[in-house]
Amino acid sequence: MSNSDVHSRRLKATPRGVGVMCDFYAVKAENATVWDQNGREYTDFAAGIAVLNTGHRHPKVMAAVHQQLDCFTHTAFQIIPYENYIHLAERLNQRVPIHGEVKTTFFSSGAEAVENAVKIARAATGRPGIIAFTGAFHGRTHMTMSLTGKVVPYKTGFGPFAGSVFHAQYPNALHNVSVHESLESLEAIFRSDISPQQVAAIIFEPVQGEGGFYIAPSEFVSALRALCDRHGILLIADEIQSGFARTGKLFASEYYDVQPDLITMAKSLAGGFPLSAVSGRAEVMDAPEPGGLGGTYAGSPPAIAAAHAVLDIIDEEQLCARANQLGEQLIATLREAGCQSLAEVRGYGSMIAAEFQDASGRPSAEITKAIQLQALAQGLILLTCGVHSNVIRFLYPLTIPQPQFDKALQLLKDIMRKH
Repeated sequence: MSNSDVHSRRLKATPRGVGVMCDFYAVKAENATVWDQNGREYTDFAAGIAVLNTGHRHPKVMAAVHQQLDCFTHTAFQIIPYENYIHLAERLNQRVPIHGEVKTTFFSSGAEAVENAVKIARAATGRPGIIAFTGAFHGRTHMTMSLTGKVVPYKTGFGPFAGSVFHAQYPNALHNVSVHESLESLEAIFRSDISPQQVAAIIFEPVQGEGGFYIAPSEFVSALRALCDRHGILLIADEIQSGFARTGKLFASEYYDVQPDLITMAKSLAGGFPLSAVSGRAEVMDAPEPGGLGGTYAGSPPAIAAAHAVLDIIDEEQLCARANQLGEQLIATLREAGCQSLAEVRGYGSMIAAEFQDASGRPSAEITKAIQLQALAQGLILLTCGVHSNVIRFLYPLTIPQPQFDKALQLLKDIMRKH
């Protein structure tokens, strides 16, 4: 059956609210390559939106899942527990950048992790308020959509939103928001909307994902930590997109001198299987009563097995170092392309973004989309992001073969030269 035949069926069978980028349908994938219904080959620089840092169907991930499937597929951990869940929690407790005793619990999606981090923070502090930032993306559920700092398409038509949620300015030098102005916007919230003594947590992304891959400056994160300590507020780092070697470290929070109280993670945690987690200081994590956390599929056994394999792969294949090596090559290519519309290149490791502007210096979604479509027509899958939809984010598997990566970079350079 052709791509066009399946496309017609999709339009009839699924709602338009599920936006789809590509006009082809995957039938096979391996590492950084995807094949469609017609046998055409694509290089995947999207990786399922940062889910496949270890590539499509890594042999060790697949072997771990097969081994688990031979034992059992599901019991619900809170009904019949299993040791592999506990072992994975122990491994993450040792590796997340949080001082002292740490505990971890598992869920299925990134939005679930954020929802539960909010629940934990409220239970631990007895306070209702949550502060997020402009440009943030934390999920599509009611609470996480409320936390998200981008209206179109995530909030359009879905209000009213959750109460006691407020947004401060995220620092962004390219768009003239200084660290000082960001911190002052927090103080403005305290003056006008909610007292700091009623705020349970501040949630931020060390590197914004959907917002445009903007990096939180070190002085900003240090100031957040100091502010939280001063007012008894918990600091939540959303590492759902930035975790598991993407930034050249296991977690982007490792780039800072201060540490969060809670970390949310998902996406590349389980190499393509649905798994998320919240890790945090033990006394904070223990705040909810027994039964207050959980979920039917939370910590699914095949996904837990996959996550163990992912942690092994990151270490054995030195993917943090590989992320830095590939990122350096990508940054050099972007800067050498001679693209007149390129406003900025930024990122840690292989969490790299290219932002585009028109001749008058305004954000240009049109130029960004044109580059994306031209790349797709030649077999390279790219993702856009940003509040203005004028950023291309690069999320290739960190396991991509070097010749395939070199070929993709040359294609990218050739396309960007025309803009």
